[in-house]
Amino acid sequence: MLPTQRMHDALPQLELPSNALSSNSPGPKKRSGLVFAAKLFLQLRATLALLLLIAIFACTTDSFLTANNFTILIKQVSISALLAIGMTFVIIAGGIDLSVGSIVGLSGMIAGGLIAQGLHIVGVHYTPVWAVILAAVAVEALVVVLNGVLITRFGIAPFIATLGTLYIARGAAMLSSNGGTFPELAGMASRHNTGFPVLGQGFLLHVPNPVWTTIILSLLAYVLLAKIVFGRHVYAIGGNERAAVLAGIAVARVKLLTYVISGVCAAAVGLLIASQLEAAHPATGESFELTAIAAVVLGGTSLQGGRGSILGALLGACVIGVLADGLVMMGVSEFWQMVIQGTVIVLAVAIDQFQSKFQIDFAFGRAVKE
Repeated sequence: MLPTQRMHDALPQLELPSNALSSNSPGPKKRSGLVFAAKLFLQLRATLALLLLIAIFACTTDSFLTANNFTILIKQVSISALLAIGMTFVIIAGGIDLSVGSIVGLSGMIAGGLIAQGLHIVGVHYTPVWAVILAAVAVEALVVVLNGVLITRFGIAPFIATLGTLYIARGAAMLSSNGGTFPELAGMASRHNTGFPVLGQGFLLHVPNPVWTTIILSLLAYVLLAKIVFGRHVYAIGGNERAAVLAGIAVARVKLLTYVISGVCAAAVGLLIASQLEAAHPATGESFELTAIAAVVLGGTSLQGGRGSILGALLGACVIGVLADGLVMMGVSEFWQMVIQGTVIVLAVAIDQFQSKFQIDFAFGRAVKE
């Protein structure tokens, strides 16, 4: 008798149930059903949260579903959505941008200074509104290029680099007016710089201009991220930067462009807020970066990079906007609003971490099974 046969005979023989190896066993089906349900919940969490909040506030307040409140709400959501759109590019690529709030304040101050005081170069020169807008966006693009250079060329961690530019931009905004406000930004006909309030207060086809701005930039962002090579490179870098380098992707250039996109979106927000208020204050945009990150993560974008979408960011911004508006309508204290919004941010990050672990575990389990 062969040694292997003797060893086989010596081993205890286990009696297995007749259906243990059957494909009709209910165990695997039940587990696969739970896995599918969990994945579906994680993918639709922003939509479910939005519907739940709308239902709660509609039942608890009489004026939540009114036309007037809806107009105010979509304006607020458009602001959060613009910041979330830019932040989505950065986070998918594996970065973070803490400077967007300060960029919001600085862009408003640049526009306010040009309209209220003019450009002091061999005398005072006042520029038309379109030139004011281009100047504000161009300056902000240069500021965020600093972010990209610090991160891609000098190897500084995104958290530290953007934290530094947060203070730089906020300090520059304060210096531009010595901490004061630029009021009355309607302009003067004699200076040929009227029309700035239309940007944030005007309507087109009964839809507020900030909403049109968000729609246009959302469509452009969707094309950039989902329809062209640049978007695939962004996902590749966030998924595995080392593999992206080996694949020949210009990692430094792509990451730099993601920060530029984020900065342009933040500059647009600063212009819209200054236009709505007809005034620019250097403290505008404080803590906006936290709101943007929360909206992006709520929408399903992973803080580890490599996963996310523009639609998810828009849904996350809707959740943040509806939550803030509903709490105000219910008369909740501002202090409790901060507590609730902070709790939402923590929950969003916790769910993101769970989703990342869940997908890794599921992928590993499937690989073992195969």
